[in-house]
Amino acid sequence: MIIGVPREVKDGECRVALTPAGADALVHAGHVVLVEESAGAASGFPDATYAGVGARLVKSAAEVYGGADLVLKVKEPIAEEYDLLQPGKLLFTYLHLAADESLTRELISRRVTALAYETVQGPDATLPLLVPMSEVAGRMSVQIAAHCLEETQGGNGRLLGGVAGVPPCSVVIVGGGVVGSNAAQIALGMGADVTVVDRSLPRLRYLDHALHERLTTLASNRSHIADALARADVLIGGVLVPGARAPKVVSREMVALMPPRSVVVDVAIDQGGCVETARPTTHSHPTYIAEGVLHYCVTNIPGIVPHTSTVALTNATLAYVQELADLGFEAAIARSPDLAKGVNTLAGHITNQPVAEAWGLEYVPLAAILERASCARESADAEAP
Repeated sequence: MIIGVPREVKDGECRVALTPAGADALVHAGHVVLVEESAGAASGFPDATYAGVGARLVKSAAEVYGGADLVLKVKEPIAEEYDLLQPGKLLFTYLHLAADESLTRELISRRVTALAYETVQGPDATLPLLVPMSEVAGRMSVQIAAHCLEETQGGNGRLLGGVAGVPPCSVVIVGGGVVGSNAAQIALGMGADVTVVDRSLPRLRYLDHALHERLTTLASNRSHIADALARADVLIGGVLVPGARAPKVVSREMVALMPPRSVVVDVAIDQGGCVETARPTTHSHPTYIAEGVLHYCVTNIPGIVPHTSTVALTNATLAYVQELADLGFEAAIARSPDLAKGVNTLAGHITNQPVAEAWGLEYVPLAAILERASCARESADAEAP
């Protein structure tokens, strides 16, 4: 199979979808790897490292999309990339379609076979390709919040961990999953008082046991969230519903309760955000004020630590990429139910139900499309002379 890796063009996105080590594994297995020039440079992987393992360097994204059977990306295609999408091509990347109607309709109309990293799901309901970036984003969210608290950034001028004789900041984390637990770990390490809110009592018990130092846990309800936010210097949103738009757990009225110039970091913004006042921002213009509170809502937080993020991403994705390359699309998803759950669009249809529901579009089960295609092939074979 021919695998293509274009350079990412989203604002501030410095990651690349495949490390040279990953390219080496694919080339060694007999596949062709096309890499757009400079695609890995910002992640610390110059062109020579790809060429050194046998990848072929090409000068443009058009050459990657035109020549590859499988296109690997980090972030969803943006408007300037839509014309590169071709019918029948495999696209494997973070898509977050429940928060992007325009891209959803483009993938359908262009009949792209699109697999989303974030909806590949293991038998235990884990999201193996989302976890590494959630770890990065969760940890980065606290660093970002600490920076945003600085007076020069528009914050309230408080040091996250305080000092002797001066109390630390209060950090409220809504969602105790991968993002939330990693955020809590770093916030505690920086000396903050940390409260984690989650609707799962078993998850709260786990966090209470694992992160006991200065950690407060709260069962999620409107009253508890509002009370916690009234004293919060930082709110970190980390609520996730796999494949679907994030629920608005924190209302505008709750944000208005926060002290002036406190900080919101909504890590769930790539799925629409879990804070009502959140709207997507970019690395070029990362913050804005709403209800007197500084908001940071960049949709690709891990892009600013590209080396760590790229290595972590390839560590997680490579086995699935190898499966697609070795077996082909249909055989790979037949063999791997995890990978099959990653398919979001196929043959002009939406195959992920939460995405279809988000935009009021028709949902067609993946199995139905594959069965229809198989019957069409059998009919064609029977009619052949």
